[in-house]
Amino acid sequence: MKYRRFGRLGWQVAEIGLGTWGMGGWSGSDDDASRAALRRALESGCNFLDTALAYGNGRSEQLIRDVLADWQGPAPVVATKIPPKNLKWPARDTTPLADAFPPDHIRASTERSLRNLGLNRVDLQQFHVWTDAWAEDDSWVRAASALKEEGLVRGIGISVNRWEPMNVAKALRTGVIDAVQVVYNIFDQAPEDELFPLCEALDVAVIARVPFDEGSLTGALKVGATWPAGDWRNVYFTPDNLRETLARVDRIRPDAPGGMDLAELALRFTLHHPRMSTVIPGMRTAAHVDRNVAASDGRPLDAGCLTALRRHRWDRTTVIP
Repeated sequence: MKYRRFGRLGWQVAEIGLGTWGMGGWSGSDDDASRAALRRALESGCNFLDTALAYGNGRSEQLIRDVLADWQGPAPVVATKIPPKNLKWPARDTTPLADAFPPDHIRASTERSLRNLGLNRVDLQQFHVWTDAWAEDDSWVRAASALKEEGLVRGIGISVNRWEPMNVAKALRTGVIDAVQVVYNIFDQAPEDELFPLCEALDVAVIARVPFDEGSLTGALKVGATWPAGDWRNVYFTPDNLRETLARVDRIRPDAPGGMDLAELALRFTLHHPRMSTVIPGMRTAAHVDRNVAASDGRPLDAGCLTALRRHRWDRTTVIP
């Protein structure tokens, strides 16, 4: 496993972390398999675990607690998220900050996450949604800063709305935010334009989420795929969107170097950017862990491959969770 500096916080984190949304919030999850995946990840040197209070109403956090209870190795970096009080994803500019993140909710959510995780302090606490319309309201600044001052958290981050990578710039310039989490993959390359340079200038860590575009970039999805009722992938992959997505995936396949599957190609693309601190694919089984951590071997994609992958950029604007 290769490690990277986590922005100005200075932590050395695995460049391939573990995202736990699927463990708590997706259909088909199995708690025993999830615990096994978490253990395998830690054993493989994956020391960055990303979760959220909203993932299964604390279920993912509790799975991490179960595994850390008997883990004898180095303590991983644990990142979680505060859900908006109004439970509205994504954040809208017209929503008052008080509806989403009043100070008492920021604190109560953090304390609940700490209980779920079995920890006295969480390494990174993130706002799970964001709009920069809130940036100049200093109530969130005071609440977040108090959590750090009291030792309940070590760093503060923001998870940016999908396809709105710069809807965080004002918040970053406050100097309060230590890390930003953003959708970044072969399709979603827009963060490179302005967000990554801003993070470089401010020394803010970058966490890449959704490296597989919710599964399409693994190459495993087929036209007509559906999921059980309540699984959010039914919202993301509407029939028309799924058909267009898979057509685009087919156009990527010829650009993969010989012997490399799409999932590996997707991970290596996300890792290529020097501003990247860690990428957090969802991994619900030990087999997922083994496959993904193998991409952390220090072998970058060559310039020709990267040039080819640039052609698959897909700038989407419809805001969804």
